[in-house]
Amino acid sequence: MNVYAVVLAAVSSFVLGGLWYSPALFGRAWNRENGGDVPQGHPAKVFGVSFVFSLVAAFAFAWWLGPAPPLPHAVLSGLVVGFGMVAASFGINYQFAQRSTALWLIDGGYHTVQFVLFGLVLGLWH
Repeated sequence: MNVYAVVLAAVSSFVLGGLWYSPALFGRAWNRENGGDVPQGHPAKVFGVSFVFSLVAAFAFAWWLGPAPPLPHAVLSGLVVGFGMVAASFGINYQFAQRSTALWLIDGGYHTVQFVLFGLVLGLWH
């Protein structure tokens, strides 16, 4: 496993999240769908813990893909994991919590793109 590629994949996820949940893309809609209140928490803790989870996800995905995955396989695997596993699992939880489809699309979309990015990075740099 290329540790540098894994760290870059985690960083790409972190940057994507910053953009995805910013007012420039889906931040306003995400806050509205969550009841309009911006969640509170110490930014250093929120970003630090989020980055650790990004690293965990990137390492797990890299381990699952195996060494030197071909690019098409890595990207397609990212799509399958992101949408078929993560977003679908969110969908189950969101149904029981009676959360909106819009919120599911925002959160599930982020994780789909996140894992596709993981596949792109890991497929290009092994």
